[in-house]
Amino acid sequence: MKTKAFKAALPYTIPICVGFLFLGISYGFLMSSKGFSFVYPMLMSFFIFAGSMEFVTVNLLLSAFNPLYAFVLALMVNARHLFYGISMLEKYKNVGWKKPYLIYGMCDESFAINCTVTPPPDVDKDWFMVFVTLLNQIYWVAGATLGGLLGHIIHFDTTGIEFVMTALFVVMFINQWEETKNHRSAFTGLGCSLICLLIFGSENFILPAMALIILCFSLFRKKEKVVSS
Repeated sequence: MKTKAFKAALPYTIPICVGFLFLGISYGFLMSSKGFSFVYPMLMSFFIFAGSMEFVTVNLLLSAFNPLYAFVLALMVNARHLFYGISMLEKYKNVGWKKPYLIYGMCDESFAINCTVTPPPDVDKDWFMVFVTLLNQIYWVAGATLGGLLGHIIHFDTTGIEFVMTALFVVMFINQWEETKNHRSAFTGLGCSLICLLIFGSENFILPAMALIILCFSLFRKKEKVVSS
């Protein structure tokens, strides 16, 4: 059961592996350039496991101690996970002891896979989601640790390397587009994002866009239930 779930999850995480290793290594280089031992990016990538917040944490560690500011900043940076959690309520129902780890290890990429991919009938969906989450975390921790180790040897400018994450999401979007015949979800996401981008601007559109997307999905689901009944 576990072997089948692992083999089913692995192909979906390979593209993420490339992006996570690349970004993780750059994060490790950044920590090293600030004078931190490789232990810092290794432990932070394991316990925090939130890429954007980990980059922000570098400056928090170097600035004056302000726990309230750090808390509010972390909440703002990762507020999108509130919407992720709401949309995964049904998926995570009745998964037993696996649920705490699935919640802890949910990142953007794991959410995208676990939310949209339906494993084959002979594959346990709970273990499929666990292996997707675990593999993605392993990739990130490995990249950050490797970057921290190599950062003391190799030095280069990593400006703009964050674009890898954007490219990764584009690839995942294309894969999901090709695998599904009904593109309503894709058009909903693009449409809501575009509307919020025009209204709120590039700095503030993400949270409103996610709220609008979830609202649309909720209305679609309610409508389908009414039609089916």
